[in-house]
Amino acid sequence: MSGLKTIKLGSLAIGAGRPFVLITGPCVVESRPMTVKIAKAIQKITNRLQIPFIFKASYDKANRTSIGSFRGLGRNRALEILWEIKERFGVPILSDVHSVPEIGEAAKVLDVIQIPAFLCRQTDLLLAAGQTGKVINIKKGQFLAPWDMSEVVKKVETTGNRKILLTERGTSFGYNNLVTDFRSLAIMRRTGYPVVIDASHSVQTPGGLGKASGGHREFIGVLARCGVAAECDGVFIEVHPHPHRALSDGPSALPLSQLEELLVDLQAIDRIVKRH
Repeated sequence: MSGLKTIKLGSLAIGAGRPFVLITGPCVVESRPMTVKIAKAIQKITNRLQIPFIFKASYDKANRTSIGSFRGLGRNRALEILWEIKERFGVPILSDVHSVPEIGEAAKVLDVIQIPAFLCRQTDLLLAAGQTGKVINIKKGQFLAPWDMSEVVKKVETTGNRKILLTERGTSFGYNNLVTDFRSLAIMRRTGYPVVIDASHSVQTPGGLGKASGGHREFIGVLARCGVAAECDGVFIEVHPHPHRALSDGPSALPLSQLEELLVDLQAIDRIVKRH
């Protein structure tokens, strides 16, 4: 693991052979009570298993399939709720940004700024995010080869920011389908930065329901286990107490009740592959 960077986030450290970090939460901030409920449940589980975690929820779903899809509660209200989660539970917060003007306000709350897969080549967005000095999580576009991400990384590095995570979330395979090539994790690791497996968005069927994305949540565990076996540094899983009622991306969300059992498996695999 020599030569690989460690990304620090307060007391949390990601990469260079350390145990995996969990990135988890609901797809979007649906309401304050629901967001608090999910964060409380996740913290209880991760405390028991001693797994470091970053809380994830989108404050604005600006890339929905349909104009009628739920985007969120509004940027200001959602960011207020994420700030409350950060203060109340003492956890880092991750959310995605979609335009340069919103980054300044979002950076006041977020510890990790996420660049969505569809926007990973948008130079101005990458530069503005990098200039905040925050940790930047870049999702590999469904249309990119893993080796293309080295050029994406260089854009952020020009800002002087070397706090970068790279996330695999599947590659387009025909229409409304994704496949995950686990070689991607090893290839992206050649940049020197930690890599993350997004086990939720990799099981999506983009636009598969016509006016919304579908998904096969039953394969989340399979992809997460494979990612950890491939020595990933982080695991990204969206969870919801009732995925069939989720207001966004329910088909690719893991039932919250299944999270702990899966994490126990992931820890066992992680210990084996990183014991040396």
